[in-house]
Amino acid sequence: MHKLNSDIVPDAELDCVGFYCPMPIAMTKEEIEKIDVGQVLKVEADDPAAEEDIKRWAKHVGHEILKFEKTGAIMTFFIKRMKK
Repeated sequence: MHKLNSDIVPDAELDCVGFYCPMPIAMTKEEIEKIDVGQVLKVEADDPAAEEDIKRWAKHVGHEILKFEKTGAIMTFFIKRMKK
């Protein structure tokens, strides 16, 4: 079971560090298709546009961002797949 705190354990991880728009969002879309509904994808990115792009995309398609963290230039998203 996933907890809504620092103890979120992702089912899959995606490293988008060093990639720039539109790659982080394209890679995230592709990777979330590989996990099951209810599972969590951890995405790390350093493209400043990724914060807004990934949040907007998740809301648009209906996935849930369980947690968002920013440490320096690195942004970490925990995205729960909500539907097929």
